[in-house]
Amino acid sequence: MTPVLLFGLAALFVLLTRRRTPGGRPVPGAAEVAGFDPGAYGLVPSAELDPGRGGPPMRLLRRKELEALADSCLAGGWRAAEAHVAAAGEDWDERWSRLDFLTRIAAERDEWLTAWEEAGTDRCAAATVRARLVVQRAWEARGGGLPAQVAPERAAAFRAQLAVAHELACRAAESDRRDPGPWVVMVAAARGMRLPRRRFRELWGEVVARAPHHVGGHWQAMQYWCAKWHGSDALMLRFAVRAVHGAPAGSPLPGLYLQALTELELRHGPGGLPGGRRYRELLPRVAAALDGTPAANDQVPLLRHLLAHFALLSRQPALALEQFRLIGPWCGAHPWSAAPNPVRAFDQARALAATLAAPLTGNGIGNGGGNGTEGANGTEGGRTVSGA
Repeated sequence: MTPVLLFGLAALFVLLTRRRTPGGRPVPGAAEVAGFDPGAYGLVPSAELDPGRGGPPMRLLRRKELEALADSCLAGGWRAAEAHVAAAGEDWDERWSRLDFLTRIAAERDEWLTAWEEAGTDRCAAATVRARLVVQRAWEARGGGLPAQVAPERAAAFRAQLAVAHELACRAAESDRRDPGPWVVMVAAARGMRLPRRRFRELWGEVVARAPHHVGGHWQAMQYWCAKWHGSDALMLRFAVRAVHGAPAGSPLPGLYLQALTELELRHGPGGLPGGRRYRELLPRVAAALDGTPAANDQVPLLRHLLAHFALLSRQPALALEQFRLIGPWCGAHPWSAAPNPVRAFDQARALAATLAAPLTGNGIGNGGGNGTEGANGTEGGRTVSGA
């Protein structure tokens, strides 16, 4: 199937070549940005673009700390793992991130995890890692594809393993009634277990009672509400929009809206994205939230790629341009990585953003930032152009 990015760019090129700016000047099409000079817009040179990463590399000290932790675990130790989780305190998002890292280590070798479970010193953390590992292996055994495309025997084995994970997570929850992590595991398993909506809402209520803005929990819950599982496009989008409006300062949770748009685009192409001012105005709001998130948060660079893409599709080129400036040389992330040539796709998208933003804001460095909503309410064929 043609990657979603190509659908998006193709649709965008058609729209751009048919429309004029508010001042009456023709909007450049793809052929007219061939001589694009990134430096004129505060962007890194095209020759420096790196498709191998979605964002800057991890700080050296942090990388060495994680490598030492992994080495300790793989050598059979578990105390370093327990200390690593305990250091997160009641920052539940950070704790979840650390449990995720330990799950990836356990996927390589899990003898240390068994020893940790047997020691019984932090039953909740150890059992949560085990439950997450069972969920991961269940998905690996299931394979890819939509639910209707999975062979019956694989689907049955998948659900059986998820039931095991659910039981492990229940035990973890009994060990520490404060920690939302075990409940997030249950939410993650729910869609594959075919839990009815009433039961799912009960599980979700347990998550938000402990951590109302848990980022990982919201992502898992949004998957349940997808049309491909147990919801619909409208239910999924509504869930994501509520997350944007309810997110606290400093949280990357508003990025959930970008992930919901990605789900819609994958299912329907750019024409399936929501239109209307209400949805367009969410993108600047998401941008402000990402700007307020600590720089060390590794989710932010990946979310900026999505934000740049959807800002461009929704005719907010200055907003897209500002994201491209913040992204820098890293282009190894969705949606560009879905294209045959990620570097070219990324470079073309930022060229379009800069070229479209220039008539509205001027093309000098520093003049293309902000929310970039000027002249964005274009129409095509008598209707509002579908955008984010």
